Amino acid sequence: MTRFVAVDWGSTNRRAYVIDDGAVIFSDRDDRGVTAIAAKGFDAEVDILQARYDGLPMLLAGMIGSNRGWLDAGYVTTPAGLDAVACGVSWPRTDVAVVPGLSLAANGRGDVMRGEEVQLLGAVAAGLAPVDALLCQPGTHCKWARMAGGDVADFTTAMTGEMFALLRDHALIGREMIAEPSDDAAFLDGVAESARGDLLAALFGVRPASLLGLRKPESAGSFVSGLLIGTDVRAHSGDDDVHLLADGAIGALYARAIAAVGGTVCRVDSHAAFVAGIVRIQERIA
Repeated sequence: MTRFVAVDWGSTNRRAYVIDDGAVIFSDRDDRGVTAIAAKGFDAEVDILQARYDGLPMLLAGMIGSNRGWLDAGYVTTPAGLDAVACGVSWPRTDVAVVPGLSLAANGRGDVMRGEEVQLLGAVAAGLAPVDALLCQPGTHCKWARMAGGDVADFTTAMTGEMFALLRDHALIGREMIAEPSDDAAFLDGVAESARGDLLAALFGVRPASLLGLRKPESAGSFVSGLLIGTDVRAHSGDDDVHLLADGAIGALYARAIAAVGGTVCRVDSHAAFVAGIVRIQERIA
């Protein structure tokens, strides 16, 4: 395989991998996501990035291929596997390709993903998850994907992380959410509260709980996190084993919530999944 650079290019950050014969020989991460680059600055930014890696060919995935990025690389309709994604790759330059996203339209509901598809398909292709499995990718917009025969058969996006940020920064209860959420008793209380199925009333209850001395104010962030993640998990996980593609604190919170509602968590290295997916796409377009 020709040496190439794979870039997981998100909204706020990007991570580059120099890959040789299927193995990562160097990786780097910075804050030059698509929102940090002016609308007409992407050509120059790609020039700088390619020069940094000695002019190697590049395969870009994520928000760089959105209508807010360098170019709109479009979407492949689900169900979709690696072959379909590779066939949908765009070539803005002869040595730079952009991976398309995935779309879904069923029963009056539409959904899209961009970047996550590489991890999902890579996780299965590398044997990090079964060919028939439920995969979860927590984040600002949490993805729940149903894999069938190694393809992405169905998926749902939940605005869990974004909702937490909106409540913290703009809602009245945000004044109570002064501490970062952690995997503690308040978080588990929030997960338990989500079983009532009355999310809006539970959110309003955050402030009265503080005013009436029912909960310590500094625990509000953990409680709200547990409430939102618990609602998310209960809506999508069911009795399935959940293969969780997440690192750090957010992965720990989702793992705790899934276990709390009776599910089984299988942790998957999200970086290894991305590399496995992007390598297999590169093999198909080389």
